[in-house]
Amino acid sequence: MDLSFSAEDTAFRAEVRSFITENYPPQLKSKIDEGEELSKEDFLSWHRALAKQGWAGIAWPKEYGGTGWTSVQRFIFAEESARADAMRLLPFGLNMVAPVIMAFGSPEQKAQHLPGILSGEVWWCQGYSEPGAGSDLANLRTKAERFTGDDGKEYYKVNGQKTWTTLAQHADWGFFLVRTDPTVKPQEGISFLLIDMKTPGITVRPIITLGGEHEVNEVWLEDVIVPVENRVFHENKGWTCAKFLLAHERTGIAGVAASKRGVERIKTIARAEVDSFGTESAPLMSNPFFKRKVAELEVDLTALEFTELRTLAGESSGKGPGPESSLLKIKGTEIQQRITELALEAVGHYGAPYFRGFGEGDNEHPIGPDYAHRAAPTYFNMRKTSIYGGSNEIQRNIIAKMVLGL
Repeated sequence: MDLSFSAEDTAFRAEVRSFITENYPPQLKSKIDEGEELSKEDFLSWHRALAKQGWAGIAWPKEYGGTGWTSVQRFIFAEESARADAMRLLPFGLNMVAPVIMAFGSPEQKAQHLPGILSGEVWWCQGYSEPGAGSDLANLRTKAERFTGDDGKEYYKVNGQKTWTTLAQHADWGFFLVRTDPTVKPQEGISFLLIDMKTPGITVRPIITLGGEHEVNEVWLEDVIVPVENRVFHENKGWTCAKFLLAHERTGIAGVAASKRGVERIKTIARAEVDSFGTESAPLMSNPFFKRKVAELEVDLTALEFTELRTLAGESSGKGPGPESSLLKIKGTEIQQRITELALEAVGHYGAPYFRGFGEGDNEHPIGPDYAHRAAPTYFNMRKTSIYGGSNEIQRNIIAKMVLGL
């Protein structure tokens, strides 16, 4: 593997850095720094700026309006975005359902959905997990019964419940796994449906997280009528789409660039905070035990970075994400959790959980340095990373089977 950057790559990095500096919405950075809840418009503001530049679909092929960037360019963009603390674009449309539609969708589905995903005009959510069917996703019970309508067209009537549906309160469309044949083994009776979230019978109810945020929801579907033409791929073959989507999701979950930025923040905090267990007034970063934790974290992160680069190189040569996406998911999420643990340890008592007031006129502010008040909510929120996208225990089973042949 050639680890040096070409002159073209260096020029590209400068272009990306300049664009982010000049176009990243300042109000978005301010709200994130203050821990304020983001509106739908906040989320879309950066997406729209990138879409205007033609940079929203960084992993999309040019034929669908994407950048057609090489793996190195995508890596550079992720690094520069993390360096600037730029918000990562929501993956549900761009990086999850879009690749499925590109690979398995009909020409009509591609024409209908891909432009809105790329521009940010249409917001997507994911209807996978259910109560009792999270890591064991194939055990889902949401059912879709096929029938012929009075107009002579074919429809599904969908009934069931989905949970942990991220930002479904803002979604225009959702992609859902549903059971269309209960008589066969679980994986063989599932279909992949695209559902307009404005369809009668859909109810979105908030779940407030330990961080005090309305990020996830439960979604109820009661006699929701969906045209059969909204099904992607064949009936009862939705598990093929589901696995394809999850491989892309797991690769993206690794978040190497963001984790590298997280380690830099820990070092900054540790240089500012006093080591309460060592010499008086000495910085925490001088504590050998804390330094060792940071060093071990950097070693693991470097190994993960090379693994991600190999995976990106494989994708650039036409190889889709394979079992290595499970490895990226496991190590990436474990590292993310270790970063939040170290950050919480570094800020000490200033890291006591803090929740902003609700409603207009909130003038409460946390005690301590600016970097401290988000430590606890972020720590709590990141407990989820080893579970979503397929729990890490399941990923280890996949590696054991697909790589080790056990």
